[in-house]
Amino acid sequence: MNDLDRDFPLDLKISFKVLFEKHKENLANGNTFQKRRAEEVLAIAKKFPKLTTGIESDADLEKLRPEIDFILEDIFPSVLQTNEIKIAGAPFQLKPFKTTARYDAIKANADSTYVMQLSDMSDDEFYILGCSLILRSHYGYNIDFRRPYFYDIPDANGVMKSYKVLYNGDFGYIEKTDKAVAISEKDVAELIDNFGNIELWKSKFPPKSWKFYGFVIANMYDATTDVSISNFKTNLLSIESKKENFAESFKGILKSLYGIQDLEVGFTMFDSESDSFEKPFEANSYILNKKPKEKCATALCEASHYTLFKQKQFYCISDVAHYAKEYPTNVLYKKLQKQNVGSAIIVPVVDNDELYGVLEVVSTTPKLLNSINANKLHDILPNLLDTVKRSKVQEENEIELMIQEECTSIHTSVHWKFRKEAERVIKLQQAGNQAYFREIVFENVHPLYGQIDIKGSSEARNNATKLDLVLQLEHVQKIIKKIYLSEELPIYEHIDFRIATFLEEIHVEDLQVNTERHVLEFIKYEIIPLFSHLSKKNDGLKALVDEYNDLVESSTGLVYNHRRDYDESVTLINKRMAAIIDRKQRDAQLMYPHYFERFKTDGVEHNLYIGESITRKKSFHKVYLYNLRLWQLQVMCEMENQFYKIKSNLPIPLDAASMILAFNAPLSLRFRMDEKRFDVDGTYNARYEVIKKRVDKAAIKGTDERITQAGKISIIYSQEEDEREYLKYISFLQNKKQLDTDVELLEVEDLQGVTGLKAIRVSVLYSGMSKNDSKEYYTYEDLMNHINN
Repeated sequence: MNDLDRDFPLDLKISFKVLFEKHKENLANGNTFQKRRAEEVLAIAKKFPKLTTGIESDADLEKLRPEIDFILEDIFPSVLQTNEIKIAGAPFQLKPFKTTARYDAIKANADSTYVMQLSDMSDDEFYILGCSLILRSHYGYNIDFRRPYFYDIPDANGVMKSYKVLYNGDFGYIEKTDKAVAISEKDVAELIDNFGNIELWKSKFPPKSWKFYGFVIANMYDATTDVSISNFKTNLLSIESKKENFAESFKGILKSLYGIQDLEVGFTMFDSESDSFEKPFEANSYILNKKPKEKCATALCEASHYTLFKQKQFYCISDVAHYAKEYPTNVLYKKLQKQNVGSAIIVPVVDNDELYGVLEVVSTTPKLLNSINANKLHDILPNLLDTVKRSKVQEENEIELMIQEECTSIHTSVHWKFRKEAERVIKLQQAGNQAYFREIVFENVHPLYGQIDIKGSSEARNNATKLDLVLQLEHVQKIIKKIYLSEELPIYEHIDFRIATFLEEIHVEDLQVNTERHVLEFIKYEIIPLFSHLSKKNDGLKALVDEYNDLVESSTGLVYNHRRDYDESVTLINKRMAAIIDRKQRDAQLMYPHYFERFKTDGVEHNLYIGESITRKKSFHKVYLYNLRLWQLQVMCEMENQFYKIKSNLPIPLDAASMILAFNAPLSLRFRMDEKRFDVDGTYNARYEVIKKRVDKAAIKGTDERITQAGKISIIYSQEEDEREYLKYISFLQNKKQLDTDVELLEVEDLQGVTGLKAIRVSVLYSGMSKNDSKEYYTYEDLMNHINN
């Protein structure tokens, strides 16, 4: 009756024997109605003995459907068909033999490709679940592997709904077969310490070595709201809560989860800079045992250190006293035993491969905590991770607050106004009045924006990804071909064909996201397990696999050669460009104070704001704005020169294009308290931000040519007075041999919500590449010829 293509320790037969036994009791002791119903059901049982002995095929189920519907009328009353979500079938199988109309409607609304399967349950976990049913029902061991079961089913609109499943197993029983292995107490002790060892479980419970007769009823209810609220709460665990309540809150959750009264919780923070464990807040740390700090390598034993740090998996100790006696030199076992710990689960709290800390769940009772019930922690780890991350953020914020108080992390040009507002709030609060920090606004400031942007960064990144995928697939293909020569299995021909198909898809001009995902899944789920198997067959195949493993990154299993080159190129460019403008900014502040910020993306961009409201003193004159604009243009010329000096040394050749935005009207600059950053204020002023985001991708009006070009600086403006001003600066820098004579006056294509923009575009002159150069200055074309030759 197993309709799943996977092993299961139970041979399943649909039987109604237990149900008939209950009707026999009603026939003897029930009321008039119960007796009449029992007579009708038992008459069918007598007429169709297969309903008692067990049904093994779908065909037999279909033949007996009218009789099955009749005998299950009490459990599936027709009046509740559209209300209840209920099914009956073999345990944990896909195809129920009896369903309600509401269940059928939910299933019909789902995507046709959707398979009804319990969420977050692997094949191995299904198998072990079957084993735990045998241990509990036949042997009486309380092996608790129960977890909340859910079906995640998309509705007609594609929205994922979560249905919690409640199983009723009253109508089934388990029997031994001659294939069954006798289970001793020693076997059980071994099993509870080896949840992840599926081969061990299968040796104790071979596939179909036990028989299950009966059926289970699954009641479901729509838990989408509960699940959504739970997820929402996970993300809103209060960062404001007292730090000493951190461990206590989780202890309450875990006690409810495990039903263990003497359960305790500890937590240890991990400091990556010193590779040490630290005792957090007022929480206990069983790993540190009252020490404030200790190196991870000495605080843990070798096995636990490897499990937590390398494998990022739970480390379970079911019987501390037993293992401490067996391994008397083990520092962790001795440490836990001194603290009266009987059993423990040590959990790494990890996000994106970054370790934040270690959760310690302990009990004074041996074997209560083990590798089986450790899996329950998967359900609360998101809560734990979110709390730890929030705690980390809070700690970092407190550090940043101290830095701000001592070192003034807010830009020096505007710090005075923040200080003035803080003084106002503190004075009012000290006087017993309620006061809040008001938003900081600087009126009538002139903005300047500039960027040196890496051209074609998306294409370069995409190409690097393609090259890495091709390199990896070709290496896999080479190994498959060699394997086929020694073992001519058709499956290897099939794999070779699939690789060739992937390579053909990758070589198209635009790499599809699905293609990359399919390749990665193919390598992860098919190639890596195959290579792992082949490497055990003989030394020749092992050498081929080892050669492949040397090519890929051990942490990801992927080739990262060309993408590393791209990332290193972008990082080098950003560091060099940011260093130039940061150094020049210190000089510019001495000329006249102004607000400055810069960002690294695929290139470096910067914002400048200058005006009397920033300077605090009534000393502003437009000459300082003109001076800052000229300074900005000069710095852009220097950044261009530095970029092309390092270009020939980049792992991947990249080009850059520079742009300046000249905005004629002053605007208001507001500090957004919720985002902790400055932003322009007001609807009209927002037009400035719109232009910043869109103009560098714009084209010359009436053409397909981009307004920004490699080797040139584009100055975007809208007013004629700005044009005249910048032409003067350009003339000055031409005289200084920083800009060429090919000045272009262009119109910019209309942007969404923005029209009438114009541009001045002029080529940069580049200084000599070495002392032996025959020319002192280069145009962009000269420079490219020099680099390429």
